Amino acid sequence: MSAAKAKMREKKMRNQPASVQYPSSSHVESRAETENGERGDDLRVTGGQSDAHPSWKRQRTPPVRHGWVRGHHKGGGGYDTEMPNHITAGAFARARAAEVSAMLKAATETTGSSHVFRALPKHMRRRAMSHNTKRLPRRLRDVANRMREKSLQAGSKKKKELVKSKSRKARRRHGNLLLEFNRRQRKNIWLETHIWHAKRFHMVKKWGYCLGVRPTYKCYRPCYRAMSSHCLLQDLSYYCCIELKGEEDKLLAALTQLTCKEAGPTFAAAMFLSGARQGSVTVYRAGRYPSDPLGPVAFLWRPQTPGLTPRQLWIWAHPALKQDLLPELQSVCQCSEAVAPSVEPEVSHAEADPAPQAEPNPDNELKAGAKRKRCCKDAGEPPAKRILGDGTRLPTSPVTWRSSSTGIVINDLTMEMVRYRLIGPQSHSVLAETLEAATVCDELKSSPFWWPEHCKDRSNMKLHQQQTDVFNVLKGIYSSGELPPGTVLGLTVDDPRLTLPRQKVKAVPCVNQDQGDEKRKQLMLKGVPLQCCQSFLWERSVRENVTDNKISEQELNRMRSELLVPGSRLGPGPQQGRVPVLLVHQPGKQVGDELGSWGSGWDLLLPKGWGMAFWVPLVYRGVRVAGLHMSLKHSQNKAAPHFPHDYPDCPAGSRFQEEQEAEFLDTFKRRPPAKRTNYIKHGCLAPFRCPWQQLAEEWELLATDGGAERKGDGQTQMTRKSHEVMEEVTSQQTVAAASPPSCFTVLRNRKSLRLLSSWCRPPTCRGQRRGHGAAVALPLSDSAATSFHAAHKMSVVWVRLTLLSKGKPEAHAMVCAPTAEDLKLFGKSPESCGPQEPPHKDHYKSRINRKKKSSKTATPSQVSDDLTASTDPHLPSDLILGLWPDPLLSVTSHCSRVTLGWVTQGDFSLSVGRGEALGFVSISGLLHTLLRQPPELRGTLLLRNPASLHYRFVRLNIDV
Repeated sequence: MSAAKAKMREKKMRNQPASVQYPSSSHVESRAETENGERGDDLRVTGGQSDAHPSWKRQRTPPVRHGWVRGHHKGGGGYDTEMPNHITAGAFARARAAEVSAMLKAATETTGSSHVFRALPKHMRRRAMSHNTKRLPRRLRDVANRMREKSLQAGSKKKKELVKSKSRKARRRHGNLLLEFNRRQRKNIWLETHIWHAKRFHMVKKWGYCLGVRPTYKCYRPCYRAMSSHCLLQDLSYYCCIELKGEEDKLLAALTQLTCKEAGPTFAAAMFLSGARQGSVTVYRAGRYPSDPLGPVAFLWRPQTPGLTPRQLWIWAHPALKQDLLPELQSVCQCSEAVAPSVEPEVSHAEADPAPQAEPNPDNELKAGAKRKRCCKDAGEPPAKRILGDGTRLPTSPVTWRSSSTGIVINDLTMEMVRYRLIGPQSHSVLAETLEAATVCDELKSSPFWWPEHCKDRSNMKLHQQQTDVFNVLKGIYSSGELPPGTVLGLTVDDPRLTLPRQKVKAVPCVNQDQGDEKRKQLMLKGVPLQCCQSFLWERSVRENVTDNKISEQELNRMRSELLVPGSRLGPGPQQGRVPVLLVHQPGKQVGDELGSWGSGWDLLLPKGWGMAFWVPLVYRGVRVAGLHMSLKHSQNKAAPHFPHDYPDCPAGSRFQEEQEAEFLDTFKRRPPAKRTNYIKHGCLAPFRCPWQQLAEEWELLATDGGAERKGDGQTQMTRKSHEVMEEVTSQQTVAAASPPSCFTVLRNRKSLRLLSSWCRPPTCRGQRRGHGAAVALPLSDSAATSFHAAHKMSVVWVRLTLLSKGKPEAHAMVCAPTAEDLKLFGKSPESCGPQEPPHKDHYKSRINRKKKSSKTATPSQVSDDLTASTDPHLPSDLILGLWPDPLLSVTSHCSRVTLGWVTQGDFSLSVGRGEALGFVSISGLLHTLLRQPPELRGTLLLRNPASLHYRFVRLNIDV
């Protein structure tokens, strides 16, 4: 009998007496027929016993069918009709009494207010009586009202009354839309271009913001063509800006603790300190270089002005980095005193597009059963749109900190400015057609706008004219890569909505060789003059004035409708806002000798509230819009690490790796077990993460203990030695728990990187990239490698791997050292695909299968045995088919080739025309491999994807 049939039979027979006794020869299935016979007249109760009818024994018994069958069947359905030998009269009577009482209870019990209809004959019952008790007879109205009140009180406790929904026409009203948008931004802040992106992009919630990942249409190759030949547009307004104000000496003394000159130019570099260039640097915890890095930041000094003595510095950081960077800045600057805001957050009235909201508005919350109402001072005016907000801090947290000892002030300007990035050689042409230098206002009256008052000063007008001349010269440059990297240009422009074209046009360069040739050369060689780097965007009062006095789209359209000639261009007047902007040059690719300045462009900095006013005119100039996905591809093509993906030694990078591993593992578990890749058989220990710490520890022990064995066969000895090292690492885990472990670091010393880059290249190699340190006096030798390793222990290095044959590298692919036989094979045919990894045996598959079978048919004693076995340290309890359980085995010698590192980014590169991968390798393992390779084959390694057994030859490059 199946489980469903047995359950249904038990439900049918739950009220039957248990006192009926059957003879030992009868079947269990005959109980239903027997109990039905108990109620007939064939039973004779005498003294608690009954005898069956004598004629029953002469009946022919049909074939027995096992199992309970629903419904009536002729002849008893083939079941035994044997009567019980005797029944207990008392138990039988109690069972019948229980049935009678249950029937009477079901007939008399009332639920709700509908019981009154049972007192009426059927011809008097009406459906309207359940809603209107006055339609009932008078004798039943009081009872019905009491029952109705009870039911309403019980219903209100269990569930809330639903909110009345509004019609679509009411929901699409401008005021109601803004209220709804503000409510939806309480957890994840929207950028000013959110509505534009939400209609065209796949959106994702990251770092406290709602950002676009990739467009809904296919655009991978068009976006690459835009970056290579025209212009690609991205909204980077989610980047956090931290402002530091104070004396220059005290600022540099505090910031010097976070950087080191060995890793490149710092905050105190002369080219950046003047304010003419934007710089970038990797920030560390105070005094902890080269360990404990926080991440990369971009910084910009305000140029010195005669009237301002203190300096002003903007630091732009990724939102995942801000939670680590801001406390460190407060510590080194001694800014622990929070300053309360003196004024309420400003808002700007009705605009067409929503903007982020930092704090929830309790007035906008909906009450149960109430309709949405406008919450503004004047019911006739549209509601205010909040343009303040930040997804990286709480609404009640302070934004300004001051130091009484150093006088330094830290301001959190996140979401106070809009930042757009234009990537491509024609990005300056797009800006030249979109932006128009501000026209001069000759008003003598006092005006609430900042520009008419600004025009009264002749020095300001002289500076504005110089900036306009430089911007006009910029229009004649062919490519944005021709300018010095990090150039800054301040400018004041008219409202770009006034010059919006009727239809989309593609911006092209207008190079005129006859005019301004000498000025163009000076601009390309020396950059923008220092006085032209000034911008009123640095002034908070100007930013607030520009934001508050922006003309709405409705007012602008009304002014256009009043023009005498319909369709003509609206001229800039005093009421139209003039916007101060900053143009910051992005250098693009700066490492290596190939594809120089690829991906260069401009960053456009604007005051808040003007996001869509500049976004739509830029889109109308034929740019291609991209999201987070193309930011990663842009970094891949530049061979530059992308934050936080390629910063495993930073706190944000480790958090990202954990989130990525959980996401990949969840996707892996959702697939059926028969369709999953068995990574154990492929010899892949960690397909969803890169255990950098374990890799650095194992190679450190191998390099320390295996120095005397370097003259023999390196691959065989390293494989044998690594097993011994793994045992040693396991035995030392208890000792490491007592003392703080030494974490791995990423090598960022420029001098060491140039030396290591020269060692990785063959002496004569055509077509290979040569860094700035190509002429190095120190050759590769055992003593040089030993001294280099002693200076950089527990370190990994950022490398670029180019496939020498077909193939597409993937993330978390293994970078391995080739054997002597592999190098001989490569020397004979460089285009060979590479060796094969022998399949591995999955020792956990049989255990998992046995565990599944035992769980289905397990007795209590067996279950206790399984629990005891699960506590065995040699048999992990969280086994997943196809994945190695923790702790992992030796990551260096798990396969037939020694592992040097892993790939963090990998794809087919359209710029190179073949597969390229970016990742990290151990410095100890790399030096050990280079010493055993012939000079003409140095830098030749193997790469294998996690779900493949095929090794492919790759060329290693360290670009500096």
